[in-house]
Amino acid sequence: MIGLDPLTSPPSMTTSSASAALNVLGEPLDVCGCEPMTGWHRDGFCRTDPTDRGSHTVCCVMTASFLSYSKAQGNDLSTPMPAYGFPGLKPGDHWCVCAPRWQQALLDGMAPPVLLRASDARCLSHVGLEDLKDHAWTEQPR
Repeated sequence: MIGLDPLTSPPSMTTSSASAALNVLGEPLDVCGCEPMTGWHRDGFCRTDPTDRGSHTVCCVMTASFLSYSKAQGNDLSTPMPAYGFPGLKPGDHWCVCAPRWQQALLDGMAPPVLLRASDARCLSHVGLEDLKDHAWTEQPR
């Protein structure tokens, strides 16, 4: 199912894996974001598979400080890359961040807020649940 386009593939082919995934609270995984489309599978979910070496499993709300931090670490998420269909992120966007990168940002005091219900439980092999809860997004979803 890798590479299926959620806009043109039958729903049963794109949602079954996502619906089987659990979030860090042990509940079914919620969508992280679709504008822009996020996730390792570009289906809006922060789910992973064995080919996802980065473990794109933490659903974050982008902040200006995290975007600057990520760029300084060599991962420029704010610059549009039209050749790849990537519009560039801005503060407030929801994005699946690699769990080890989120942990690194935490240690550096730069971790962005987290949407717990949209973060895959498999991120817990890289980050602590209490740390995620301490950074839980508290504003209303957009």
